[in-house]
Amino acid sequence: MSMSAYKEILELINQFQKGYIERDIKNLEDFMNLFADDIEIIGTNGSSPGKDEWYLNKEGVKELVRGDWEDWGDLLIKLDEVRIREKNGVGWITLPGTVTRSIGEENYQSYLEYVKEYIEKTDIPAKQRLHNILRGGTNTVFELNRGEKFVWPIRITAVVVKEENKWKFTQMSFSFSTIYFPDVREF
Repeated sequence: MSMSAYKEILELINQFQKGYIERDIKNLEDFMNLFADDIEIIGTNGSSPGKDEWYLNKEGVKELVRGDWEDWGDLLIKLDEVRIREKNGVGWITLPGTVTRSIGEENYQSYLEYVKEYIEKTDIPAKQRLHNILRGGTNTVFELNRGEKFVWPIRITAVVVKEENKWKFTQMSFSFSTIYFPDVREF
């Protein structure tokens, strides 16, 4: 890989990190210039194309970023551990990092508010709703007893391409590690 491609891709990563640190909605339109027109992005809740946080276009990516900036933890990429590879005008990147969020006692109340709404869903069988409520309640009590500051390791993989003579993200996936059964299961 040429040193210039490496530096340009690293600058793209730095701009991405800067946006997630500042989280200024007024800058969202400019931030979207980091992404190619045919961007596909998979958030941590993405389960299948076009559903949940698996966005297939730039408008969807904008929705994901807005949600992250307004109501997610602080994303910090470990810039000294970033891995960049490039060949024939396509780059692929791995970005290890952390998401940090403080969640306090008010989370008990917010979980109870969620349960009030969730319990009324008629498209989910009663047994499944009860299981999900119990699991969520147990997780809430367990996690909050471990402290209010949550730091989750995250890994982001991305593909970049040259568009309009600039490197831009064309595919990206955010994922958390898990040592237990995954949170999502198909039936």
